[in-house]
Amino acid sequence: MRKEVYEIYKQHGIDIESVLSTLKKTKISLHCWQLDDVNGFENKGALTGGIQTTGNYLGKANDFQELTSDLEFALKYIPGAKKINIHANYQSDNVVERKDIGPEQYKSWVEFAKKNNLGLDFNPTIFSSPMLVDNMSLSSPIKQVRDYWIEHCINSLKVTEYFGKELGQKSLMNIWIPDGLKDVPADRMAPRARLKDSLDKILAGYKYDKDVMDVSVESKVFGIGMESYTTGSHEFYMNYSIKNGLLCLLDTGHFHPTENVADKISSMLLFNDRLAFHVSRPVRWDSDHVLKLNDDLQDVADELVKCDALERAYIGLDYFDASINRVAALIIGARNMEKALLKALLTPWKELSEAQDSLDHTKVLALQEELKTLPWGEVWEEYCSREGVKSESEWFKDCLLYEEEVLLRR
Repeated sequence: MRKEVYEIYKQHGIDIESVLSTLKKTKISLHCWQLDDVNGFENKGALTGGIQTTGNYLGKANDFQELTSDLEFALKYIPGAKKINIHANYQSDNVVERKDIGPEQYKSWVEFAKKNNLGLDFNPTIFSSPMLVDNMSLSSPIKQVRDYWIEHCINSLKVTEYFGKELGQKSLMNIWIPDGLKDVPADRMAPRARLKDSLDKILAGYKYDKDVMDVSVESKVFGIGMESYTTGSHEFYMNYSIKNGLLCLLDTGHFHPTENVADKISSMLLFNDRLAFHVSRPVRWDSDHVLKLNDDLQDVADELVKCDALERAYIGLDYFDASINRVAALIIGARNMEKALLKALLTPWKELSEAQDSLDHTKVLALQEELKTLPWGEVWEEYCSREGVKSESEWFKDCLLYEEEVLLRR
């Protein structure tokens, strides 16, 4: 990298070496479900109830060996500290009924994580199941259905705690449910009361070690089959998480298209010690497109940095596109998350904040525009070089070769 680049950023009070050090240790949790369209290893059937993936690009991972092979390939092209985020339906050993899962079903995942110096995060899989009755799980009016998913979540706590203890780094367990109603509800309160009771029973059912894991709850504004009412709304989970000492997870695709998710971050950090994120790219709705380095992604990264929240946040990715090379999709999105964080770290927030507080809004605007033309791309190339990761043009050539030699032969 040219010496001039150091000087350019130094003029704005930015130490590039400090920036690179911070970026290197900021963990990004890569979602394994991009590589097989969220199918998991329990069965070979299509997804049902609560979630769907579109596209039929060749080369989908079919089992644990193929999926972890794809992960290992992708990891070579993604710089920085990483974790892997898995759903409960990715049982790697001795598959059992979902409500009966335990650490023994995920031992191979722990071995994989240790081999690759990774952490693991976990999610109960409360979709694509015959026990999801009429789009209801933890809020179902049917006690047998609620009890099934309560047991699944209690055992998921045990799995997550196992990950945290085995790998020596905190693991996050995130609860998302697809519960809701297609048409205008006759009763909004009762399903939410049942959801609250179910969550209370989950938390009472197992006293997990808070030194090795956290629990988050994730809202959604609407979805297929729940267009008119979502039981687990943002307001519900925001209040529940604060009252019960949980993390409120913000999924950037789970809000109204006109909402700015980044704008929520500063407010929530004033009342929460930690936050969790699933970062995706919605197109008109929660479509989970691969991350682009666009304004929405940059806004989220900017808020995390300017609020000094990188050590207070779980940053997880959550998109799944079956219309393009799945491995390339994982790499592209993860690299864009890293780029957004780098650009945020290279921004002189102190200088901008002082100008705002001095009511010098002209300077704020002028500086914001000037920063867009600074040579952050050279800093990115330097970061990749130090991490032993190939440049933009180089990694894609390798990915095409991997597609030809591995993916298309499946």
